[in-house]
Amino acid sequence: MTRMVSILSFMVCIVLLAGCGDGGAKTGSTGRGNELVYATVKDINDMNPHLYKGSLPAQGMVYESLVEKTEGGIQPLLAESWDISNDGKVYTFHLRKNVKFHDGQPFNAEAVKKNMEAVQRNASKHSWIKLSTKIVSCNVIDEHTVELVLSEPYYPTLLELSMTRPYVFVSPNNFVNGETKDGVSGYNGTGPYKLTEHKVDQYAIFEANENYWGGAPKVKKITAKVLPSGETTYLALKKGEVNFVFTDDRGTDSLDVEAMNHLADSGDYQIVRSHAMNTKMIVANSSKTDSPVHETAVREAIWYSIDRETISKQIFKGTESAAQTLFSSNVNYANVDLKKRGYDLETAKKILEEAGWVLENGNAIRTKKGSQLVMKLYYDASSSSQKSQAEWIQNSLKKIGMGLELVGEESTSIANRRSTGDYDLLFNQTWGLAYDPQSTIAAFTTKSSYYHTTSGISKADELYKKIDQVMVSMDESTRNTLYADILKIVHEEAVFIPITNGSVTVVAPKTLQGISFKQTQFELPFERMYFE
Repeated sequence: MTRMVSILSFMVCIVLLAGCGDGGAKTGSTGRGNELVYATVKDINDMNPHLYKGSLPAQGMVYESLVEKTEGGIQPLLAESWDISNDGKVYTFHLRKNVKFHDGQPFNAEAVKKNMEAVQRNASKHSWIKLSTKIVSCNVIDEHTVELVLSEPYYPTLLELSMTRPYVFVSPNNFVNGETKDGVSGYNGTGPYKLTEHKVDQYAIFEANENYWGGAPKVKKITAKVLPSGETTYLALKKGEVNFVFTDDRGTDSLDVEAMNHLADSGDYQIVRSHAMNTKMIVANSSKTDSPVHETAVREAIWYSIDRETISKQIFKGTESAAQTLFSSNVNYANVDLKKRGYDLETAKKILEEAGWVLENGNAIRTKKGSQLVMKLYYDASSSSQKSQAEWIQNSLKKIGMGLELVGEESTSIANRRSTGDYDLLFNQTWGLAYDPQSTIAAFTTKSSYYHTTSGISKADELYKKIDQVMVSMDESTRNTLYADILKIVHEEAVFIPITNGSVTVVAPKTLQGISFKQTQFELPFERMYFE
């Protein structure tokens, strides 16, 4: 139990469901079915969805977009249907009628226009989402028809409109001086739940929107409670004070696998996992010319030296599968035939030898022209799984004559290194199912993301050209070809070294029904859940 609790203490974000809203009474696994409590190590923060401080699971309950990304593709949400002009530059949305914001304000074309324009007036804040650079205007055609005009065709338009933020809708009554970029006066969306109470760093209460256009949720109250992770959370689950765990899978640790299995073995709980949501990987800085990581051969040798199957089994207990490519095959356009690089230390040694990295005079570290084959790998200090993986990889690379210095830092520090190029290797992950492949691939060209990862490869110019082309292509066959070319280039250059595919895990009482997943690792459709 000591080991299990120790690992649990590194858990970054969990969601807990209880049958009693006050979080104090024991509810057991029976649940009353009308109140949920989810705990988080962080406050829900600023719920303004046009900025980025707020909790995504919380925002997903309150706000909605025009369309929704599902396994079956883009489906209607606040827009019942839409038309796309022949040139791909004009999107006309036909809105649902009789939809209201939580404050009673009607949701209509004018509300859409005000929200879209408020986001665009702060476009520099949204540069990560390329749609923000393409929107020319948002025009009201009639009360329930709105037109979005782009500067050029952009095929991911509907995908990026479906994201949890920023293109979702706040009641115009909550705008401050006609804007949202400097804050809002309230958090009234059109979603199935409305925020009714919030005490910073303590809790937030969401109550069912009884007038929700999709039907009132069966769970009537959801409380987001700020609690310390680890032993406190596990014991609360075990005692039945809370009875649901949702891991949001952001690359740090979720509930310890042994703890989940222990709960499942009790016979009262079920474990439900989504399909692959993202790829955990090591990102290599190809632009760092004073480091061995600049060489393709070195990056490829690292790839061959990682025993993904063992990492999957030993560190993740099979809850994350071994990843062989940047994207799993369930990602659109990613089912591409790429060279497989399995765990093969002899091949790794041969690649290094042929590249001039040799072992001399009984040394443990290879050298080339007087330089040692030594690099740094940065990992999230709050993630025990990243630390374990880093140590595993360090030991493996030692066997091929490569030195790896491990550096644990805060996630914000690592993100800063990624944007400035001050790294050799670091842990990261793809944007995730709802965002990919377009968001991760668009980030190949962005200095705040993966520009330093890709800019040092021999085909960088060709890569960037193809990325520009695929984003404006209106032809499905052409997009398939371009994406295949893009994925082959970065695969051959081994700049994104995959490790495992992550998923969302739910631990819940067996009596809970309606557990399902969205096409995102950041939120769950709470409104679909009910007790039998």
